[in-house]
Amino acid sequence: MMEARAIAKFVRVSPDRARLVIDEIRGKPVDEALRIVRLAKSKAAQPIRKVLESAIANAENNFDLDVDQLVVSQAFIDEGPGLKRMKPRSRGHADVIRRPTSHITVIVSEMEAG
Repeated sequence: MMEARAIAKFVRVSPDRARLVIDEIRGKPVDEALRIVRLAKSKAAQPIRKVLESAIANAENNFDLDVDQLVVSQAFIDEGPGLKRMKPRSRGHADVIRRPTSHITVIVSEMEAG
């Protein structure tokens, strides 16, 4: 079974928030998955949409797969390295502000006949 993948690394969005969106599109046909991410209000929806569109384009151009038969077979979020920032506090102290990053992976494949 042929499958095409797309990966976006070091995306500045929390992995937990991105997983809420990615869980909605896993296992769905690509046209329905695109509709879901276009209507999602989450900050993570736009980078997930871009990765999904890239995976669809990879399937169409690199593997000659039929776009109408594609389904999101796998989609997951891995945690990237966190950016650490300092915020000044009173009496010369400082707090660490963590800015999380995510690695977004979407794999599409053709539906099995039947």
